[in-house]
Amino acid sequence: MFKNTVLPALRSFALLLVLVTTPGLISANTLLVLGDSLSAAYGVPEETAWVNLLRQRLADKGHSDWSVVNASISGETADGGARRLPDLLNKYQPQLVIVELGGNDGLRGFPPQVIEKNLALMLKNSQQAGVQTLLVGMQIPPNYGDRYTQAFAAIFGDLAQRYNSALVPFFLDDIYNVDSLMQSDGIHPTEPAQSILLDNVWPHLVPLL
Repeated sequence: MFKNTVLPALRSFALLLVLVTTPGLISANTLLVLGDSLSAAYGVPEETAWVNLLRQRLADKGHSDWSVVNASISGETADGGARRLPDLLNKYQPQLVIVELGGNDGLRGFPPQVIEKNLALMLKNSQQAGVQTLLVGMQIPPNYGDRYTQAFAAIFGDLAQRYNSALVPFFLDDIYNVDSLMQSDGIHPTEPAQSILLDNVWPHLVPLL
């Protein structure tokens, strides 16, 4: 009778000890990417897109305890992201959210104050849930006029400062002005540009891991 009651308990304790002390067996931290076509592998093979390259780099750099959920949708706006985020936070319980949105809003000429309001809501909701945030900055072509392009570009830095969020200053830095790194539409990066997108994000992401 003693063996029948004690041995199962000892086995359970031993299993718990293994789970607690063995790296990789405990549930991973979750990084949620909430973006638009720039993060949804538009026009490039998914395995070579920057979010998948991020998964590989995390493992290569000793961050295998992190898993990446890509909730990006081509054509997504800041308003759409703000509406989807609460359910995503509840479903995935992430420790970190990368917000890569606002570009489509700018290209459609949405008022800067509306774009800012929706991005702010995402940062606020994430941080109220105890989730770290990394905001990805964007710029739009100059043909929208100096006043609008400057107001749009200023949104990201202002929000990062207001909400104490990490910030990628400009996602397409070293890409947008190189023809071979942009697809024929002049909006989406090519496959060779995906590693540069990751390089633009990585130094701002590492301190949060």
